[in-house]
Amino acid sequence: MIDVPLSALEVAMVQTGTRAEKTLRDTTAFAQAMERLGYHRVWYAEHHHSPAIGAFPPVVLTAHSAASTSTIRFGSGGVLAPNHAPLALAEQFGTLAALHQGRIDLGIGRGPGTFDETTARALRRGAGPTTDAEYHDDVAAILSYLVDEVALDPLPEPWLLASSTAGAALAASLGLPIALAHHIRPDNTRAALERYRADFVPSRWCERPRVLLCVETVCAETEEEAAWRGGPMNVIKAGLLKGLSETPFPTPEDAAAHPFTAEERQALAAFRAQQAVGTPETVVTRLAELAGATGADELMLTTPVYDLDDRIRSYELVRKHIEAAPAP
Repeated sequence: MIDVPLSALEVAMVQTGTRAEKTLRDTTAFAQAMERLGYHRVWYAEHHHSPAIGAFPPVVLTAHSAASTSTIRFGSGGVLAPNHAPLALAEQFGTLAALHQGRIDLGIGRGPGTFDETTARALRRGAGPTTDAEYHDDVAAILSYLVDEVALDPLPEPWLLASSTAGAALAASLGLPIALAHHIRPDNTRAALERYRADFVPSRWCERPRVLLCVETVCAETEEEAAWRGGPMNVIKAGLLKGLSETPFPTPEDAAAHPFTAEERQALAAFRAQQAVGTPETVVTRLAELAGATGADELMLTTPVYDLDDRIRSYELVRKHIEAAPAP
């Protein structure tokens, strides 16, 4: 069975027919539910100008959720370094870590957080995409500012988000724990892990390679219900396969009526086979397989389903099935 901590990635989907304000309120209820269910941490992703995901800054959601709970960890998964001044990020998360001691993470990523080039340039004050060298310098500067400028105690726990061997190499060179986006690019997971572990250099942040694996997870009482709840995200993925920008997050009813092509169905099935979707037994077995195959120190579940109660129920079913299993 699973003997590593379980955590949650909250992407804050804005459902068709609702307003972003409801999604924002739901994040508080979700955070409190994850604490009640015994999850280790909740992370928030940075997105901009998306019809499907709320543009809620991870630092703000982290602050609010930490203040609305008492024990669970919160943080960014991730905050995107090219969009922010390194000193500002260090100050923001350093302050949060001092206010909520032992509960704040600083997960750092590289992407723009948007498919819209105008928005990306606006976030970067007119600058174009960052280079590998610039990103490396930004991450190193954030870590340096945490120690030399912020210098509060305790500091936030830094992580580097990655979905490729390049990101894995950077995490290894800086001696950072790595959060692998298996839920986005599962085909890259094995090579990224091999590079990370082979090149890892111990640091003040991490003495040995430390891996968090993020997995798309949809759990329900039956396989059919799990597939139904996961349908809206399939529509989003099908659009991305066509090279389209994100579309509004549809209802399960609309997703069930969506006309997928044969090629899309094949691609979605291949992706789903690398994630964890189905009944509690199916999901927990699959998560255990992934943990064993990757040697992950922690699993982070992301559950992009339409309804808040259904999303929480998915996490609840996973926890209950693990707790009900006989001890090895």
